[in-house]
Amino acid sequence: MPVATCVACRGERPAALIRPKTSEPYCKQCFFDAFETEIHETITKEQLFKPGETIAIAASGGKDSTVLAHVMKLLNEKYSYGLKLVLLSIDEGITGYRDDSLETVKRNQQQYELPLIILTYKELYGWSMDEIVRAVGRKNNCTFCGVFRRQALDRGAMKLAVNKIATGHNADDIAETILMNILRGDIARLKRCTSIITGDESDENESSVIPRCKPLKYAYEKEIVLYAFYKRLDYFSTECLYSPNAYRGNIRTYIKDLERLRPSSIIDIIHSGEQVLVKQTAKMPVQRVCERCSYCSSMPICKACLLIEGLNKGVPKLGIGKTERYRKEMEKSQTSCSNDQSLCHCLQEKLTTNEETK
Repeated sequence: MPVATCVACRGERPAALIRPKTSEPYCKQCFFDAFETEIHETITKEQLFKPGETIAIAASGGKDSTVLAHVMKLLNEKYSYGLKLVLLSIDEGITGYRDDSLETVKRNQQQYELPLIILTYKELYGWSMDEIVRAVGRKNNCTFCGVFRRQALDRGAMKLAVNKIATGHNADDIAETILMNILRGDIARLKRCTSIITGDESDENESSVIPRCKPLKYAYEKEIVLYAFYKRLDYFSTECLYSPNAYRGNIRTYIKDLERLRPSSIIDIIHSGEQVLVKQTAKMPVQRVCERCSYCSSMPICKACLLIEGLNKGVPKLGIGKTERYRKEMEKSQTSCSNDQSLCHCLQEKLTTNEETK
């Protein structure tokens, strides 16, 4: 059986892999070149960075953030971007998962010779994810983690005084998020998740946060895995202990099924999401500042503060789902109860009863 030859170097080297995005045979070197060039073209075409900026790379130790750190350092030196790169990691406090992955991040920090800062949920919010799961169970734990992690990244970025945060979101992640937001009818998040950069001057709904960008937006997850494997990068591959029951997992399975039938499905979903037009009459959230922590929020009290309050007061569902009813009951109780620093006993008992009957 004849050995397939690389389509890029026209047979100079035998093919080592079939590229998932194009289904064409590539040798390792040509695959590396094509993968890195596409990311470089994404960065330059979308003008993600400016010379002299400090960029925080959100580092978890997983394949996406490890490849992002490796490629960002390589391209920064190869094409003289003029960027100062730093690693920013968040320790959620998940025993047997995050503590191990952070060891990988620390090795990456030495390998790439980049500064590293690690912030923990415990020091920021007073709760670790292990403690949160014990309090709320595994049904809604991803809600807490997602909200806290997003705010923690911003707090870490402000501490480092960076200009932007670069995240490792890949094409598969974005396609999943588009479908999730369509199914939930969440127009605001649908618009945001398709943007390659959010929080900059052009983003009227999120202009107060540190801008975030996605250099790997058009990179397939399978290609990221191949790149990390053939480059022999040091990354952590264990799945989060608390994520198997996450809603995203069902969407991910559906996306993988589509990709097997038609590899271009992932990019097609992204392009479709980018073309969605929002009616001018659609009500969009207006960014403001949280009355408690001064963090950006679309509500008077940000989601993180609501979640923390619910945890501290034994009402963990306070910030989950439709929270307007809880907010109104809290406000009503504070006008009729002298104890305005915490939930009065009668309201706490009422909310707990409501949760138990659901």
